[in-house]
Amino acid sequence: MSPARSAFAAAALILACSPGTEAQEKGKARPTAADIPAQKERALASAAKSGVEAHLDQPYANNTNPKQALDLYLPKKRNSDKALPVMAFIHGGGWIHGDRAFGASGAISIAHAGDYAVVCVGYRLTNEAHWPEQIYDCKAAIRWIRGHAQEYHLDGDHIAVWGSSAGGHLSSLLGTSGDVKELEGSLGSYTAQSSRVACVVNLCGPEDFTKALMFDKKGQPIVKDEAVTGLLGGTYEEKHAEAVAASPLTYVTADDPPFLNAQGTADQRVAYANAEAIHAALKKAGVPSLLIPITNGGHGSVNSPIVKERALKFVDMHLRGIKSEIDTSPVPAPPEK
Repeated sequence: MSPARSAFAAAALILACSPGTEAQEKGKARPTAADIPAQKERALASAAKSGVEAHLDQPYANNTNPKQALDLYLPKKRNSDKALPVMAFIHGGGWIHGDRAFGASGAISIAHAGDYAVVCVGYRLTNEAHWPEQIYDCKAAIRWIRGHAQEYHLDGDHIAVWGSSAGGHLSSLLGTSGDVKELEGSLGSYTAQSSRVACVVNLCGPEDFTKALMFDKKGQPIVKDEAVTGLLGGTYEEKHAEAVAASPLTYVTADDPPFLNAQGTADQRVAYANAEAIHAALKKAGVPSLLIPITNGGHGSVNSPIVKERALKFVDMHLRGIKSEIDTSPVPAPPEK
């Protein structure tokens, strides 16, 4: 692996493990809103030292809501004169926790390598808004990227989305619902732009809300899942129409972009059946899809360096045209920290 590739893989691993995701390290306090200003200061200082332009807090919804904004990171030294493909990261946290600011370290490392622009997407959490506002926000962010492609010399036809857990759900939904009118919303100045993406990295994302995501020790479904009720405004039984509409599975069609899905087979937060279901539906529709099982892995096992390396090859293949054979054999779960 080249030094650039090693840095790239490490960066993605840092980003995926950033605080604010549900897969945070045991024993670490979850960052709060009070931590965000200091994190932004660190991001600006790190970007300056790393030869990266940091354009923080770019509003995509024509308002001043701090959640409805994105952070754009650009290499000052690009490896090509061509427009840069874009990696857009969507944070996890059960739709109630997390913030894009905590993805800065990984984003800066990736941008520094010179092959990609990186966007960290913010979206409204469920203490502020229920479904479908989260996908309206994410789609507006993708449209913003296209709307600013000429200004920042970005390749709007080559945008990858990458997310874990709640971020995996929103990334998957961006993949399967490209240009689905009822999910587009009307946010921002670029409503004429497409919200389609070129490929999706889905790490342990919920894909079917018409069923329980978790089960108790007796194998019975947990209907009152606080993360899900926060998103839908009630249980999946009470909010069936919303559960169908929020499920990436609902929108799978033959024109969806390629997916790479990875999940722990022993995930207790989001049942592994979710990864199997989206993979099977995509394959049935004729969409290129890869599934990487993480043997006996839990919810945080998607932070495996092996998974990240394979996912990065997948993104390189679809955004930069670098041919590669991507191994989908089972990955051993990394040791718990």
